[in-house]
Amino acid sequence: MSQYAYLFKYIVVGDTGVGKSCLMLQFTDKRFQPVHDLTIGVEFAYRMVTIDHKKIKLYIWDTAGQEAFRSITRSYYRSAVAALLVYDITRRETFTQLGSWLEEVRQGADGNNNVTIMLVGNKTDISHKRVVSTEEGEQFARENGLAFMETSAKTRHNVDQAFFETSSMVYEKIREGAIDLSKVRVVLCTGAKAGDGVVVMDLYNGTMSSQVGGCCNS
Repeated sequence: MSQYAYLFKYIVVGDTGVGKSCLMLQFTDKRFQPVHDLTIGVEFAYRMVTIDHKKIKLYIWDTAGQEAFRSITRSYYRSAVAALLVYDITRRETFTQLGSWLEEVRQGADGNNNVTIMLVGNKTDISHKRVVSTEEGEQFARENGLAFMETSAKTRHNVDQAFFETSSMVYEKIREGAIDLSKVRVVLCTGAKAGDGVVVMDLYNGTMSSQVGGCCNS
């Protein structure tokens, strides 16, 4: 039985084929799956991380990029405290769609403009095919108040760092009071020391709910 101080809900968004599922799989299972079926609706996985000597459980929702599923996946944005906004550095059209995805995330996460968002340019392992420069990614991130990183889901380059850095940013916002805890319903955990809490949510519809029993046990 492992314990954790906080549970963070993540969403991974972007166009079809940018490597969202592969990023999640590398982070949670440390493996690369070269042939991956298209995500239908949403998939999720989790991993425990440690920040400031506290265990934090990340529930990561991988959303479908196809337009046909957008109305379904939007409902899973609710109560997210962090998002990876992913594009493929070898496909410019996935970069030009970022504005639409960003607006959706900010509106869908309960209208929470304090959601921590990292722009991720994926597939650096085939950078010889690059059509979106690092500078373009940095500029988009800077203009929209996002963190930025380039990754390779194939080689694991910066994959862990993307999740660790955003988790640290969320944790700092909680410490500084920048996240409205009443909105995300952070509750004090039985069995945790005073001051620790857990962000508890219904993992099937994205709404918040109290957890019965030992809420810090996984």
